[in-house]
Amino acid sequence: MKVLISDPIAKEGVDLLKKSGLEVVEKAGLPPEELVKVIPEYHAIIVRSATKVTKEIIEAGKNLKVIGRAGVGLDNVDKDAAKAKGIKVVNTPAATSISVAELALGMMLGAARLIPQATASTKAGKWEKKKFHGFELYGKTLGIIGIGRIGMELAKRAKAMGMDIVAYDPYVKTCDFAKLVSLDELLKKADYISLHIPKTNETANILNKAAFDKMKKGVAIINCARGGVVDENALYDAIVAGTVRVAALDVYATEPAKEHKLFGLEQIIATPHIGAQTEEGQGRAGVQIAELVRDALKE
Repeated sequence: MKVLISDPIAKEGVDLLKKSGLEVVEKAGLPPEELVKVIPEYHAIIVRSATKVTKEIIEAGKNLKVIGRAGVGLDNVDKDAAKAKGIKVVNTPAATSISVAELALGMMLGAARLIPQATASTKAGKWEKKKFHGFELYGKTLGIIGIGRIGMELAKRAKAMGMDIVAYDPYVKTCDFAKLVSLDELLKKADYISLHIPKTNETANILNKAAFDKMKKGVAIINCARGGVVDENALYDAIVAGTVRVAALDVYATEPAKEHKLFGLEQIIATPHIGAQTEEGQGRAGVQIAELVRDALKE
């Protein structure tokens, strides 16, 4: 059986597939028109976030038995089309939880002490010591929207730093590391708000103008989840109005986000969707997706 790896995964994962007797072909960066031509000869495809496994590609994959996504979200896989053809879809939701949680915590520290802004200023030959007046995380309230695997890992770390944790998640009934509250209560209480939710019809623009209007003045917003769960125009207005003191973003409504009006604001910390990009996280994701694909092809 043949496996196409169309986005790079850890070498350990590739080796595992080969040792399982599978023929593995690594072709990263195939354009959609090329992928739809070659997919008929493969029994499995492994992607990360770059490759879009569309209905057209799935329908062309006459031998496809499994689609593997090395990572959490399945936004780039047409799950309905796969289900209609009886193709199994697998992913690795736990592999990079710590990686993303640590980035969110790093974003919080960066927001508290304005580390990126102070770095840029100092490198520009300035010495603006009084300008970069920061805050401690200790004693502040962190509001986590979505207390699943990643949200829980962030809560553990924030708790260790002496923060009070409140969380909103309609699908969670009990939580050891956070007090579960309504979304309105979280918006009113939190000094820092970190999102850890997928983008769905329910969560799209969950932080909109109405939400920003309920927040404390000087709140910090952290989004290492998915683009589109924060209304970016409303965030811009909230920063300009002084409601949001600083926002740290790793994801955007449209990616790659090479130009954005938010990037013109000094209060924005921005990274290019690197939440899962750690050596350890990608290693786990590569091995786990290889195991899942191998097992699916044996069924």
